[in-house]
Amino acid sequence: MSVSSNRPGAIPSVLTIAGTDSSGGAGVLADIKTITALGCYGSAAITALTAQNTTGVRGIHPCPPSFVLEQLTAIFDDIPVQAIKTGMLYDSTVIEAVVKELIARRRALGGAFPSIVVDPVMVSTSGHTLLQEDAVAYLCADMLPLATLVTPNIPEAELILKQLTGSGVKEDIRSIPGMISAAENISNACSGSSVLVKGGHLELTISDILATRDAGLVPIDRLHWYQQCGPDEPEILRLARTSSIEKRTDERVVADVLWTGGTGHLFIRPLVESNSTHGTGCTLAAAIACELAKGVPMVKAVEIAANYTHQAIATAVPMGRGHGPLNHLHASTSRVLPSPTITCPAPFISTLVRSTQELWNDYVQHRFVVQLGKGILPQANFVHFIKQDYHYLKHYARAYGLLAAKSSTFSSLDSCARTIAHVVRETGMHVAYCQTFGVTENELLNTPESAALSGYTTYILEAGLRGDDLTLLVALLACLLGYGEVGLWLKRNALTPDSGFYVKGNPYEKWINDYSGNDYQAAVRIGIETLENRISQDPPSAAKYAELLQVWERVVKLEIAFWDMAMALS
Repeated sequence: MSVSSNRPGAIPSVLTIAGTDSSGGAGVLADIKTITALGCYGSAAITALTAQNTTGVRGIHPCPPSFVLEQLTAIFDDIPVQAIKTGMLYDSTVIEAVVKELIARRRALGGAFPSIVVDPVMVSTSGHTLLQEDAVAYLCADMLPLATLVTPNIPEAELILKQLTGSGVKEDIRSIPGMISAAENISNACSGSSVLVKGGHLELTISDILATRDAGLVPIDRLHWYQQCGPDEPEILRLARTSSIEKRTDERVVADVLWTGGTGHLFIRPLVESNSTHGTGCTLAAAIACELAKGVPMVKAVEIAANYTHQAIATAVPMGRGHGPLNHLHASTSRVLPSPTITCPAPFISTLVRSTQELWNDYVQHRFVVQLGKGILPQANFVHFIKQDYHYLKHYARAYGLLAAKSSTFSSLDSCARTIAHVVRETGMHVAYCQTFGVTENELLNTPESAALSGYTTYILEAGLRGDDLTLLVALLACLLGYGEVGLWLKRNALTPDSGFYVKGNPYEKWINDYSGNDYQAAVRIGIETLENRISQDPPSAAKYAELLQVWERVVKLEIAFWDMAMALS
């Protein structure tokens, strides 16, 4: 057996040792689909044959241990293997055969032995026993100490702890602290193996995650949020999935705890309400094995695999009458961006924001915005801003006119027309604001444009003239999204006790209500849908995507400069 290959074009090789699933959703079939989709070569040693479908397991035919061993030796004698994943081992005789072979091969190879990911499969999704009761002791005593990583779900972790402690009392894991403790204890009892306790059986919310963070149980840099489902997710994107900014912390999530190298990590993702979950554990473990085979460090390997598995659930097409399979092949399609899902309906915009997260925060949480939300922004700064923003809107409407000229469908023309109409209404808001502060419409019209304004609007129009409609859409996006986000962010902070933010009675109450209100937020939704539809119909190449990221970063910086201009009265 070797762990590398000198053959030209060699790819990472992953061996799965598990049972079959005749319906194709779990076991070896799910493993091989995952391994292939993630760019690795898959081989398999079958431990048992099952007759099952999405509604349950009807029968199990175990393979003789001698034949399992024969499969392993056939593979090890010929195929280079960089990682091994074990799943359903069924009984103690199979475990004993597998363990002996792995130990023998490890001794022969020394420190170059492949990573081993042990998914301690005990019970099927439908509740059928997949590991004989007397085999649990063999699994814990012999198999787990060989593992690089063990991936139990909560019921499996409880049984493992019961066996390892010898107390005869099953652990009761009902919280994130309980998961952390379980992962650490299993790791300590298994020669320091990394342990990933999967939390799909717990009902958790973002509040539970934040409580764990605030208690210091997991440092903030070890909280791994899927895309932006956590505190940094823009309100405008959250509202694409949920309907209330007041209850953002009540959003349900799934969390897994990884204990590795003496420390804990938490991986959080939105809960997907789906019946397409058959084979989730197999898929996750196989995906981790793939990343380890590629040489990816443990924490990053788990993060990549967890995101892959989440997307496989979110994009799955219902199959069968029970718990259906995941969409293992979503990663095999050559796409710069993931497909929209229920948990991430705007993947392009989400990616843009995430790529410039610090800049985005500097923009939408600028000191101008903070002072405005707390009602302490000097009137002179606000009036200066409103005057300049009035002229910005004129150029903004012109840019949408240019976008209309580049449009090829009536639906896109209609979208541009509606946006321009909204901008015209917005300029009326600005006139009204200025009048309340003693600024006449004539004075507003004759206000000279600032350097920040001229630089920003010139860039947008030049981007539109040089580029295609997609480039112009992205150039216009920062303003549309940012002001919608600012309105919602201020509104949400005003709901937080002792934050200093307030709306009722704020001298800028009308401005906050206008940008957090239904009319403007409807315009934001139209903008998001327009751009995401455009991306979906004609996905950008890698080069085009890189160009769009540059445009996005530039306009976010220009928006920050616009706030700076208002604060400096320049």
